[in-house]
Amino acid sequence: MQPTLDVDTATAGTTPADFPEPAPLASHGPARIIAMCNQKGGVGKTTTTINLGAALAEYGRRVLLVDFDPQGAASAGLGINANELEATIYTALMAPRFDVHDIVHETSVPGLNLVPANIDLSAAEVQLVNEVAREQALARVLRGVSEEYDVILVDCQPSLGLLTVNALTAAHGVIVPLETEFFALRGVALLLETIEKVRDRLNPRLRTDGILATMFDGRTLHAREVLARVREAFGEDVFTTVIGRTIKFPDASVATEPITTYAPSHPGALAYRTLARELVSRGDVA
Repeated sequence: MQPTLDVDTATAGTTPADFPEPAPLASHGPARIIAMCNQKGGVGKTTTTINLGAALAEYGRRVLLVDFDPQGAASAGLGINANELEATIYTALMAPRFDVHDIVHETSVPGLNLVPANIDLSAAEVQLVNEVAREQALARVLRGVSEEYDVILVDCQPSLGLLTVNALTAAHGVIVPLETEFFALRGVALLLETIEKVRDRLNPRLRTDGILATMFDGRTLHAREVLARVREAFGEDVFTTVIGRTIKFPDASVATEPITTYAPSHPGALAYRTLARELVSRGDVA
């Protein structure tokens, strides 16, 4: 079992930062769509999607999470058993006239809704290949709800296949969760190259919102060196906020809650609230 880290050990070697609390919104929408993307698994994509979404909802933003991974981890992490559902994101992708509102589920967090996914989604990659405008299927689905939310977070599967290209084509921005471990760095160049290709060929508005250092253990020299290398290589594209490694994240997943409600005062919850404020202060979220 991994040790639980307190705020000092989790963030040692980083520069503490804070951002102003977001002002309330007078109205909601249209949504800015952000894809949570990294072809490497186990880097904190789903954890970040759930907890960033919950933190933004705490600040009065209307948030829609789209589980776009056939493993359905985001759905399970919010207490929705997608395997028992008749309709999921796969249904909406495959049926052009399907009303996406029929698959939007409320969560235990006020202001945070979810479009679930299950293993059926794995078939979409094959079935979409012969479709016209196959890269734009998700964008078509999200047009039906985008005016009702301030931000839509898409939890991508760990690959650079057609589903991920769909997410990038629908998105305004990309957040790249990156584990502070040497081998996690190796695929970043390929991911950024894919983002550039999608921008050039399919979605000119797409931009990289930032690289988010995750699973950081400031007690180890290795993690501190990797974080320094990431910041040296990518500069201002790296978020100031750093997400520490802690057992509380899997604990919250088992409890089917965001860490912001499962352990509201824990450093992990505070980190995701800081990330939410950073996104708003940078203009990436209204």
